[in-house]
Amino acid sequence: MRNAPSNADLAEKAESGSDSKSQPGSQTLLRGLDVIDAVIDGPITLAELAARLGLTRSTTHRLATALIDRRYLTFVPRLGYHFGPKLLELGFIAQQQTDVVQVARPHLEELAASTEDTVNLGILDNERALYLDKIPGRRRVEISSRVGDRRPLTSTGLGKALLLDDDAAHWRKLFDEDRAAGSPPADYAVWEERMRDYVAVGRAFDLEENEDLIRCVAAPIRDVSGRIVAAISVSSAAQYMADDRMQALSDDVRGTAKAISMDLGWSEGIARKPAPRSRR
Repeated sequence: MRNAPSNADLAEKAESGSDSKSQPGSQTLLRGLDVIDAVIDGPITLAELAARLGLTRSTTHRLATALIDRRYLTFVPRLGYHFGPKLLELGFIAQQQTDVVQVARPHLEELAASTEDTVNLGILDNERALYLDKIPGRRRVEISSRVGDRRPLTSTGLGKALLLDDDAAHWRKLFDEDRAAGSPPADYAVWEERMRDYVAVGRAFDLEENEDLIRCVAAPIRDVSGRIVAAISVSSAAQYMADDRMQALSDDVRGTAKAISMDLGWSEGIARKPAPRSRR
């Protein structure tokens, strides 16, 4: 004679409910991932974890124990479950394997198609903006930037976007060095006032400062730590870049930079990380 199912068995069966047609292995995997997601905010007790997942304590304990065995979670008495060393290892490996050009490319293509203007991607390299990717626009406008070019930070929109987290002392140093190296003359007080405005809104402009009759809108890309690691820009002839259009493009450029940043692991809850004083 078979034993009647226990209350725990009935509850566990009820938990599967609409998932009853799913493959058991897939269901277990998804539940395990749900456990990991539930621990994101910090240590959590078994009772809290079970309640958050809508599972019985026995099922939750079984899933968590399996994750502890594989080092994805650890358990601290009186505190509860939190991330284990395996997730730290995987996060480091994922960051090492991430190629910003590869991650950004589909976003850049979409932005270029929607704006019909030239889109650039660049990083900071030895106090210059190094251009890593470029998608030409559909308009008959020649933008002189090339992949592999290294341009001044303080006279290009992309370069200024890379500097939004820097302090004023570093801005002044770079500004003076760029002018001494041949960048177009400019008034530092006006330049700094604009930079402070750019910091406040999270994007930068090039108002024909680097190339005559060429304007651009740029925004920074951040990594999982919140640090600026790259920037994008949309460039076109000044006739297509009236002030009101540059303002309108700001949302599109910031939105694209945000999407790339999120693909790199950044989230809106991560605060800006001040730029290190010495960077490659």
